[in-house]
Amino acid sequence: GKARPTSARKKQRMTDIENLKVHDPFGATEDDDVASKSGYIHIRIQQRNGRKSLTTVQGLNTDLDFKKILKAVKKQFCCNGTIVEDPEMGQVLQVQGDQRSNLAGFLASEGLAVKENIKVHGF
Repeated sequence: GKARPTSARKKQRMTDIENLKVHDPFGATEDDDVASKSGYIHIRIQQRNGRKSLTTVQGLNTDLDFKKILKAVKKQFCCNGTIVEDPEMGQVLQVQGDQRSNLAGFLASEGLAVKENIKVHGF
């Protein structure tokens, strides 16, 4: 990459230090998201045609990198998925197939969510 002058490099380091403030990912958020307000992560299943189904994940922290999470999920569970922008729910992960228990285990093991805050619907 391009060499930055030392003043810019120092500035970068200062912002890194500022970003180390303690942030509670499940604390109250400023936005009026229905999903984030409760602090729960909802994993639901939607029936498609025949024996096909969709698994949706709502209420994930908005600071998380959804693309990275989706990539890891798709690789681990051999399924396709997408990120859907929902007006009242924010970003919702959609994964093909019934991946409810898989996703619940994945989110807990990766430390993206506390097991008590994950609500798996339809079981």
